[in-house]
Amino acid sequence: MNYNQNHKLSQITPETLIVGIDIAKNKHVARAQDDRGFEFGKRLIFDNRVHGFEQLLNWVSRLQKEHRKSELIIGAEPTGHFWLSLAYYLKAKDINFVLVNPMHVKKSKELDDNSPTKNDTKDARVIAQLIKDGRYSVPNLLDGIYAELREGIKLRDQLVKQLIIIEGRIQNHIQRYFPEFNDVFKDWEGKTALFSLRNFPFPSDLRGVTPEEVLDSSGKFKGQTRITKRGRKKLRKALYLAVRPLVASNSTFKTLHRYYTTRSVNPLKKQQSLIAMCGKLLRVLFVIGRKQCEFEGSKLLQGLTQMKELQAV
Repeated sequence: MNYNQNHKLSQITPETLIVGIDIAKNKHVARAQDDRGFEFGKRLIFDNRVHGFEQLLNWVSRLQKEHRKSELIIGAEPTGHFWLSLAYYLKAKDINFVLVNPMHVKKSKELDDNSPTKNDTKDARVIAQLIKDGRYSVPNLLDGIYAELREGIKLRDQLVKQLIIIEGRIQNHIQRYFPEFNDVFKDWEGKTALFSLRNFPFPSDLRGVTPEEVLDSSGKFKGQTRITKRGRKKLRKALYLAVRPLVASNSTFKTLHRYYTTRSVNPLKKQQSLIAMCGKLLRVLFVIGRKQCEFEGSKLLQGLTQMKELQAV
């Protein structure tokens, strides 16, 4: 169904049964009419449940038979999220479902009785009239992965808003009860700040700790270097398995490994050297793949001290 006004009007024929539904949380109200605005039967009140939707279709089917209407179009006002269950149900039944603008409903409800009063029965009638005039739109009801993506984006936006509110509350408490905190720590979300709050929530807790213990627990104490283990585990394993035979058989990598383990400043252990060589191998493979060139070991060894002594061994 196209979105231009003429084509919308062409969908409404003398054979079309028009049903307007006023959406609510638990119960909906439906009214039916033809293309001239002639109303059929009394209103139908049905639950916002599957058995209520089945009741709606039975009511519609009976009206179609009584008034010889072969086509059907059902429309509603998008009230919150309460209309979605009905919309997906009708879509699964391959029934035309459309939406009308809430502002159009508000502006049009005085046309019949010259009264701005609002009730479910009146709104359902106004919705049906707007559909008759072609003043509706076809909703884009996503399913599958696209519906999951839309829902995921909505949930993420909600979580981000909640996170901003919580962060604001924390900043409020810090400013009220611990204004000196920002003089010591630049950001309350930093590792040192969170570690201090978690392990030393009160000054008395910090008073009983020796300077050495504070130094060992701080980020300034430099212990044994460890790999972060971020990224793909299998890729790290493949690089490590590739480096080991290179160190044993390739002269360039053997020289580089010997340099890392025997240099005078910050020598590495053999296992640490192999991990460092994985990074070298990854950079070499990247350059070869990007420039489509051959491997030149001399370039990899440029800038290393003790080069002549290492190559002579």
